[in-house]
Amino acid sequence: MKSEIFRPFRALGAAIALIGAAGFATAEPQHGIAMYGDPVLPPDFVSLPYANPDAPKGGRIVFGEPGGYDSLNPHIRKGRAPWGVRSHVFESLLGRNYDEPFTLYGLLAESVETGPDREWVEFTLREEAAFSDGSPVTVDDVIWSFETLGTVGHPRYINAWNKIDSVEATGERSVRFTFNTEDRELPLIVGLRPILKKAQYGGVDFAESGGIDIVPIGSSPYVIDAFDVGRYISFRRNPDYWGNDLPFNRGRHNLDEIRYDYFGDGDVVFEAFKAGETNSFRESNGAKWDTNYNFPAIQSGDIVQSLIPHERPSGIKGFVMNTRRDAFKDWRVREAMIQAFNFEFINQSLNGGRDPRITSYFSNSVLGMSHDPAEGQVLALLEPFSDDLMPGAIEGYSLPEGDGTERNRKNLRAALALMEEAGWTVQEGEMKNTEGQPFTFEILLSQGATQTHQMIDIYTEALSRMGITPTVTIVDSAQYKERTNAFDFGMAYYQRSLSLSPGNEQWLYWGSEAATQEGSRNWMGVQSPAIDAMITEILTTETQEGFRAATHALDRALTSGRYVVPVWHNPVSRLAHVKELHYPEALPMYGDWVGFQPDVWWWEE
Repeated sequence: MKSEIFRPFRALGAAIALIGAAGFATAEPQHGIAMYGDPVLPPDFVSLPYANPDAPKGGRIVFGEPGGYDSLNPHIRKGRAPWGVRSHVFESLLGRNYDEPFTLYGLLAESVETGPDREWVEFTLREEAAFSDGSPVTVDDVIWSFETLGTVGHPRYINAWNKIDSVEATGERSVRFTFNTEDRELPLIVGLRPILKKAQYGGVDFAESGGIDIVPIGSSPYVIDAFDVGRYISFRRNPDYWGNDLPFNRGRHNLDEIRYDYFGDGDVVFEAFKAGETNSFRESNGAKWDTNYNFPAIQSGDIVQSLIPHERPSGIKGFVMNTRRDAFKDWRVREAMIQAFNFEFINQSLNGGRDPRITSYFSNSVLGMSHDPAEGQVLALLEPFSDDLMPGAIEGYSLPEGDGTERNRKNLRAALALMEEAGWTVQEGEMKNTEGQPFTFEILLSQGATQTHQMIDIYTEALSRMGITPTVTIVDSAQYKERTNAFDFGMAYYQRSLSLSPGNEQWLYWGSEAATQEGSRNWMGVQSPAIDAMITEILTTETQEGFRAATHALDRALTSGRYVVPVWHNPVSRLAHVKELHYPEALPMYGDWVGFQPDVWWWEE
């Protein structure tokens, strides 16, 4: 018999109302720090509200992953490191409570203090904080980590580092960061940076330290136990972990082993799960969830299906258009590409029509834009940029809707009209400009992404009816990363997850400077004064109302920019797992954070 578990999450309204009402905390050492207002949990809290403090220790979780890896350093551009290394090996000064929009509590640091305007932040390390080899975590390790990551680390660390004016030891266990930019999120960003062991990298060129020669030593509850490059990596719980008794960790890190096995593609990963080679699987396809889970282990109850809902933003997922390329510089061409994508038919064909479309970057949340004309504070933020914004940003914009048929005639006619406005017409069966040059571009895909390939097959068939024949290039994961890092594509499959607390990461996703930084996440190449201004407003506003207005305005600027052909999102996490794996009844505000295994999961037979 199929066993499907669905657990509700707490309402967001009351929790979100808490932020913004109190303003910002004044300067004195605190046990935590919130983006707006004060931390909800008191200094003497027992555990995070969504953790089970009585959860037993033991057991293991085995994930299947497509692709492979060739590095154990997740902090540089070179190489491909397993996601689990960053997540399971390293810790930060502060840790996040996912039952609040954006609040951090002491982890390596026992306290955090800021200036009146958050122009500086000071952390005091816990005396007992230690790396897995027993050596203490020192202020010197903290300073070296920030300097190294900010200067030769991955580009994602550069933006925050450039906003730090100085870093100085203010005591044996205390360190202060002084900022050169007004940005109220910076103390929190600093608090979340990974802390590395300086001594491990003595005499090493950190930027070139990709590979497997250095097995990283962190301070977290897990250590790298065993690995075979490209095949598997296993993390073992450290019984001597320094932070076992911290309230922040109580009920977390319960499994003795976390293992990732690597396979050729997503289909093979599912077959490995069915065969019992792995014991947890995340299903992204609603139709498959209903039809493919009838194998013996499901029927016997050895595997259960869990649905974990959430109200976090949809984020953006789909096919991003690289505006650095001439083909996609004109917004009318980008809108034509969106019109030609037959979402209703594709969703029905591949998902049984179960998953809703992404309608904006922050859709499915209180931060999502209205599709009506802008008004009030949102309008006031956008109006100074009216000459530069794309049509619809102020007037209102919605994605086109198809009739559900394969031909999608109305939207294809609209796409052809837009192409003609942009100077492209069908000539002798081929889309060309007035000079007779054909309109074409490359679609870059990664191997093993079966559903993505199916989407593109349907999409390119529709484009062919417009006289457009793109080149579809499928490469392995290493080449895909290399080419997207260098922005070497016309269109590519793309996903950016967003939260209820957008902040400095927005610069990395679509800030103007990131458009010219190879390895950044601004694949679309957007350089927009309006977008930059909305990000700045998000980071400097002092009220929840101002924060929401700025995010609504940012959502409008991004969505109306027509940079991505959006697909669908999952308002629930669909997890199939062995019956011995359990998660708490209480779900946090970010409901499916529990679905991001294995943080608060445990093993119980």
